[in-house]
Amino acid sequence: MSDDRQTPVDELRQLVRTFVAERNWESFHNPKNLAMSLSIEAGELMEHFQWLSLDEARRRAADPQHREAIADEVADCLAYVLAMADAVGLDLSTELRRKMIKNADKYPLEPRDPSTD
Repeated sequence: MSDDRQTPVDELRQLVRTFVAERNWESFHNPKNLAMSLSIEAGELMEHFQWLSLDEARRRAADPQHREAIADEVADCLAYVLAMADAVGLDLSTELRRKMIKNADKYPLEPRDPSTD
């Protein structure tokens, strides 16, 4: 089993493609359904932290009793992001880099005050 440092995005995309193809779910994997499914999974992830303070949320995320369920929801979200990229023909690495450039323009670094260092 490999980790994030060793796994190309395309390998993850193929993992999702194979899973979907084996179940003949391609007809359901259209942009509308995938966007809705991603939103639903994100909502299920939010449920793990609903009504918690920031400190409680951090503790929950680190708690082995909750970690697997949280990881399952994160993985479901990622699977739908990968499926959406396939459905609309996006190269995720290219699009993330492009978007981060836009974000840097939108949210420029604040000048640092050397007297506070």
